Amino acid sequence: MSDSIVEFEGVTKQFGDFRAVDNVSFDVNQGRIFGLLGPNGAGKTTSIRMLTYILKPDSGSIRLFGTPVGSETQARLGYLPEERGLYKKMKVGEQLIYLCRLRGLTRQDARQRIRLWLERFDAYGWIGKEVGELSKGMQQKIQFVATIAHDPDCLIFDEPFSGLDPINSEMLKEVILELRDAGKTIFFATHRMEQVEQLCDDIALFHNGKLILNGNLDQIRSSYGHNSIRLRFTGDSRFLSELQNVRINNRSTNFAEIRLLDGADDQAILSQAQQHVRVQGFELVQPSIQEIFIDSVSGEVQG
Repeated sequence: MSDSIVEFEGVTKQFGDFRAVDNVSFDVNQGRIFGLLGPNGAGKTTSIRMLTYILKPDSGSIRLFGTPVGSETQARLGYLPEERGLYKKMKVGEQLIYLCRLRGLTRQDARQRIRLWLERFDAYGWIGKEVGELSKGMQQKIQFVATIAHDPDCLIFDEPFSGLDPINSEMLKEVILELRDAGKTIFFATHRMEQVEQLCDDIALFHNGKLILNGNLDQIRSSYGHNSIRLRFTGDSRFLSELQNVRINNRSTNFAEIRLLDGADDQAILSQAQQHVRVQGFELVQPSIQEIFIDSVSGEVQG
């Protein structure tokens, strides 16, 4: 019997002439944070909507906990959609109790869990406020509590950090990691590559509806080797444009990520940099997820 909590097999979804998801297959195991990543329009949200049974695939199959997805599997999910959906005129406490009751909780259990999570997010004082009175970031916290309060087995977060400041983003990351450590299976969809590196155990990279890379994040990065340079410097950065057999990424006034191509030598690049700028940091590292994504998309386009 499979250990997979989620199984996509040959899933395709088309809207008119547009193929949003194109013959996609992947598995997700229990207690993992699985990152769906790619640019907007790549197929992430459509895949999520099929998993939640909001949409049905045109072909292929999706199973959750060994059962084909349907109305009965929805009860085991917690879904934070990219388009938030709270009732603006309803009070926070009333709304959360209503949503928990829809998920089968008793009123007493709902009250206990809501209080627990609102206190965790320093938000219990908002319980009597209408949602429309809250800022976007405050509403995001309430939506997150609504997603997790009924204690679902599988959680789906579509761009969960949208609208949050750095402090609240860190708080949310802590909670997501705690949920994973408690055995929850977590889907995390984003176009922000740095968030994937901070949170995900496994990834699926989407481009134009196709799955172009899938697997364990650490193994994927290790397979590329240490072929990128992080360079910090002071001085005129124009020398970067003269480097041969490299690709420059995340270039700024005093920093650059440099991908080595076609046998480029890191020591030669260091020597060239020292002729033009004062080098403050020079490190040979594994490529970032953004680098891997660019590589994978380039290979897919060329193929």
